[in-house]
Amino acid sequence: MFTFLVLVIISSYYLLQAITVIPTSFLTIEQRANRILNHNPLIDGHDDLLILLRYLKGNHIYSKDFKRKFEHGGLDYHVDLPRIDKGRMGGAFWSAYVPCPSDAWNFSDEAYEPYVRQTLEQIDLFHRLSTAYPRYFTPTPSHTAALAAFSSGRLISPLAIEGLHQIGNSLSTLRLYHALGVRYATLTWNCHNRYADAAIVPDPTSGCPTAKQPLWHGLSPAGRTLIHEMNRLGMLVDLSHVSADTMRDVLSGAPTPDPDDPANSWNASVAPPIFSHSSAYAVCPHPRNVPDDVLRLVKARRSLVMVNFSPDFVACRPGPDTPETGLPEVVEEEATIGQVVRHIQHIGELVGYDYVGIGSDFDGIQSTPKGLEDVSKFPELVQEMLRQGVSDQDAAKVVGRNLLRVWKEVEKVAEELQKVMDPVEDDLPSLEKGSEFAKEL
Repeated sequence: MFTFLVLVIISSYYLLQAITVIPTSFLTIEQRANRILNHNPLIDGHDDLLILLRYLKGNHIYSKDFKRKFEHGGLDYHVDLPRIDKGRMGGAFWSAYVPCPSDAWNFSDEAYEPYVRQTLEQIDLFHRLSTAYPRYFTPTPSHTAALAAFSSGRLISPLAIEGLHQIGNSLSTLRLYHALGVRYATLTWNCHNRYADAAIVPDPTSGCPTAKQPLWHGLSPAGRTLIHEMNRLGMLVDLSHVSADTMRDVLSGAPTPDPDDPANSWNASVAPPIFSHSSAYAVCPHPRNVPDDVLRLVKARRSLVMVNFSPDFVACRPGPDTPETGLPEVVEEEATIGQVVRHIQHIGELVGYDYVGIGSDFDGIQSTPKGLEDVSKFPELVQEMLRQGVSDQDAAKVVGRNLLRVWKEVEKVAEELQKVMDPVEDDLPSLEKGSEFAKEL
């Protein structure tokens, strides 16, 4: 019996090795997809599990009910451990997201203070998940660590923040987030901040979402300083949620640099940025998506657009309110797995498959495309790409290799900048003479 088992194991090993070299024409679509996922980590650019757990469970993860559903299946929305395994996930950037302030036009330190605390609570939640489920949530600080995690059967699990309101106007806070495992920062969520313009903001009068209320028309001077500090730090700059002007500003710099005006002498991000969860504007004309002229800048900068699964950004068309708000209407019946692949193919065919990835936004979206109901469906997405004519080599890039390339380049830029740049220091207010601390002095 023992000899028989050994022979079965050996035969299975050599069968697997054979499959890796069998020509594509001899394999089924499913076998080709499995081969891709065996050798290339599927890394989701954006997952909102952490904020979902705050809403559903108040960040309590030790109850019997949570453990049963999370470990054995049945947790609400899109992610639990059995579905992660079924979906052949290689990793995800877990967003330590907190929403914009209720007064989205107040950029003061005082307005942002509670959001720094909430961000730290979400980062703490991730670290507690890491202790409880180390195979799935072990912090991943670098692209080298990511490859090592994939090779050892662990999930690639860096953190992200989603909007610079979360740093409380403090580059010191940004650096501390990096030390705690945050590896990209989305410049805005659905509100402007002191650094950059968002694609969508609440109208200051009505409070309704609008894409027609710019503030800085791209980056502010403080935003340009922050981008270079992120470059020095080795933190990926994420352009999802930002306005098209901000996209162009970060990717290409000021169109006419003026040597007599240093504020206008901006040469763009040194390291390639990413779009962690955005789709193609030409396919769905939503301001959260990436226009074709920006996609060409993405190629020029060897950047990356990771396609979002939200039906709002996958299937849409101009509606009756579009002239006033700049926002289209969603076409739910067209939100399908095939439409998601259409976004991937548009980017791939326009600028090349080196510049496209996957950023689902799972657990942060209310509905999903038909055929992509949760993370267990990732293999079907790979199969659909192959079915629609994407090559095996390009599909491997899309699922994760492109993101690892950009991550490696960001780290290389940081290594060089740290030789010539000091950390940017915050200008702190003076302590008042009457304060308790000043009295002690």
